[in-house]
Amino acid sequence: MPIKIPDTLPAFEILVQEGVRVMTETVAVRQDIRPLQIGLLNLMPNKIKTELQMARLVGATPLQVELSLVRIGGHKAKNTSEEHLLSFYDTWDEVKHRKFDGFIITGAPVETLPFESVTYWDEMQQILDWTTTNVHSTMNVCWGAMAAIYHFHGVQKHELKEKAFGVYRHRNLCPSSVYLTGFSDDFQVPVSRWTEVRREDIDKIPDLRILMESDEMGVCLVEEAKGRRLYMFNHVEYDSTSLAEEYFRDVNAGVPIKMPHDYFPHNDVTLPPQNRWRSHAHLLFGNWINEIYQTTHYDLERIGTE
Repeated sequence: MPIKIPDTLPAFEILVQEGVRVMTETVAVRQDIRPLQIGLLNLMPNKIKTELQMARLVGATPLQVELSLVRIGGHKAKNTSEEHLLSFYDTWDEVKHRKFDGFIITGAPVETLPFESVTYWDEMQQILDWTTTNVHSTMNVCWGAMAAIYHFHGVQKHELKEKAFGVYRHRNLCPSSVYLTGFSDDFQVPVSRWTEVRREDIDKIPDLRILMESDEMGVCLVEEAKGRRLYMFNHVEYDSTSLAEEYFRDVNAGVPIKMPHDYFPHNDVTLPPQNRWRSHAHLLFGNWINEIYQTTHYDLERIGTE
């Protein structure tokens, strides 16, 4: 089944060109199927790029999915036009009456700030609490994962001496997990962050289980079965060129930055990087969507009542 997104969303044409089956709103209303309701709280500066990355993964499953774009109401975006936001996004206040089968919370460029210093932290806490009653399963990514695991469990983030940046090998710690079905024992994941959460802090909390880990970069993916939450601290959703764009942006701005680890072929920045994580990104999101489908209520209004 295809993903249902607004017909005029910029990601629509790109997804079609990539072979992702996309359904127009006109066609969707003719099908007697309840699509899975997935919300995307997009906290990234380049919202259009993040929409595409997430829609690509959510739309690759065999189930019909309706993606709703959500933004923080009390924060003014600087890198996305007001016209785009008004055309395609609802504020959380405008959707908080709704129920969602799945909800994705992205990263945000506020990683080194204390959580309480983030201008929209109060609203963020309200949203996280709201997911416990209005969302069946949540996928928290990068800063979104750090914010959620701190809010729900008090797990602190720790600032790194230098940016964790590049493509790193990770280990599958739980092959029996429904979220890691089909995963290799060893795989690669893009990493781009200035902070980390630590295994010793997570191990203290019985409700949390580490599913993916890197010897060099530490914890990658954590499951909280009781709350149906996933905490992904890295960027499986990244495009092939995402790390390159970050690297050259900092170089051109005169910001000290190391070349991303194991990313450019032969460490030659003139060569186009190869994507070595795409298949596992699709597996993770496909497994997440399938688990939602297997466990969510047909009646959306029953979500959060048990």
